Amino acid sequence: MTASSSTDAQTAQRAMQNVGLGIALRVAAMVCMAGLTALVKWCGGRHVPVLQIIFFRNAFAFVPVGLYIWRTTGFSVLRTARPGGHLARSAIGLTSMVCSFSAVGMLPLTESTALAFSAPLFMTALSALVLKEMVGRHRWAAAGVGFVGVLIMVHPDPAQMASVGTLLALAGALGAAGAMIAIREIARSEPGPTIVFYFTLAGALFGLCSLPFGWVRPDAATLGALICTGLVGGVGQLLLTEALRRAPVAVIAPFDYTQLIWASALGFLVWGELPRAATVAGALLVAASSVYILLRETRRLRLR
Repeated sequence: MTASSSTDAQTAQRAMQNVGLGIALRVAAMVCMAGLTALVKWCGGRHVPVLQIIFFRNAFAFVPVGLYIWRTTGFSVLRTARPGGHLARSAIGLTSMVCSFSAVGMLPLTESTALAFSAPLFMTALSALVLKEMVGRHRWAAAGVGFVGVLIMVHPDPAQMASVGTLLALAGALGAAGAMIAIREIARSEPGPTIVFYFTLAGALFGLCSLPFGWVRPDAATLGALICTGLVGGVGQLLLTEALRRAPVAVIAPFDYTQLIWASALGFLVWGELPRAATVAGALLVAASSVYILLRETRRLRLR
C-alpha cells in the first residue's frame, strides 16, 4: 500500500468516525428533546403556568450554553450588529414555544411530538412566500403528502380537527418554521452560539415578565423538574449544534424522528399513553416527506 493510499484510507476512516459520532449526538439530542417535552407536560400537570415554565426552560439553559461558549468561542462571540434580527427571531420562536408548550399539556405526548414535526412542511411554503425561493414540483408534492399525514393524525376523531390542543400544536409548528426562516436570514452574519444565547436571554426575560400575573410556588419535585427543563433543553441544543459540526445535515437530520420513539416510551411509562394507529401512520408520512424534502434541498445546493 502506498503512502498516499494509506493517508486516504485514514482520512476516510476519520470521516466515518465523525459521521457515526454525529449520528450518536443527534440521537442523544432527540432523547433530550423528548425528555424536555415530558418535563413540560409533567409541570403543566402540576398547574405551573406556561410562561413560568418558559422562564425556567431558558434561565437554566444558560448553564450549559454559557459553559459551551466559554469553552469554545469565548464570550466575544456575543457582540452583535443585528439586534433587530435577534429580536424578530426571538419573538417568532417564543410564540412557537408558548403554543407548543400549551399543546403538550392538552394532547398525548406522542401526538403533540408528531404534530410538531410538520414544521419542515410549513418551512417549504414559507421559503417560497417569505424568501421568494423557487420551490419545485417535487418539494411541493412532498409537502402535500406530509400535510395528508397531518390530516390522518387528526382525522379519526372529527372533534379533534378543531381541538385547541391540535390547533396550538400546528401553530407551534408554523412558528418553528418561521423561526427557522429567521435563523437562516441572520445566520448569514451571526454565529450559531450568538443566536442561541440571545434567544435564551429573550426567553428568560419574557417568562420573568409574567411573574406578576400569577406564578405558582412549586414543591421540591416540581421545582427540580422545572430546573431540569432548562438543563435538558440547553444540553439538547448544544448536542444539535455539535452533531452538525460532525456530520452533514442530510445524514443526521432523519434521525430527528427517533424523538417519536422516546416520546412514545415516556408517554407510556409515565402516563400510560398508547399512540393511536392513525398517529403512527400520519407521523410516518410526515417523516418520509420531510426527509425527501431535505434530500432534494441538499442535492440542489450541491449542484449550485
